Amino acid sequence: MDNEKTIEVLNSLIVINNDRIEGYETASKETEAGDLKSLFSDFQQTSFTCKSELVAEVTRLGGTPDEGTRVTGKFFRVWMDVKAALTGNDRKLILDSCEYGEDVALEAYENALTKDGISTNSGAKDMLSKHHTALKADHDKVKQMRDASKQEKETM
Repeated sequence: MDNEKTIEVLNSLIVINNDRIEGYETASKETEAGDLKSLFSDFQQTSFTCKSELVAEVTRLGGTPDEGTRVTGKFFRVWMDVKAALTGNDRKLILDSCEYGEDVALEAYENALTKDGISTNSGAKDMLSKHHTALKADHDKVKQMRDASKQEKETM
């Protein structure tokens, strides 16, 4: 894979992490639940770390790191769903929406590692594999909380 294509793929992941940072910042402001605030803060930290490493790699490859977010697409829908759920204070719906967002982020990383051919650059591949592992852990946390919330709701 040439540097230009690698930079393009890495920049798309920077945007995904920017979306996560912005989305979870908004979600954190909208909820009063301490455990959700903590969860959202942890998820933001994951994305700050991933973004920092992605920016360094894009710069190392001679590219200009993307600084934007998406205003349309899958992530926009996720954050609108989260915001609506927060205003209704529906914990399960909040966590369902967050899990969907985590699925989207995981899919982007999986595509970068396989379909987009980033694997030819082993340094970038190792970094993206590490990020994927961290995002998978975040996904599993939200899924676990969602499942616990669902069980609580069913026992009421």
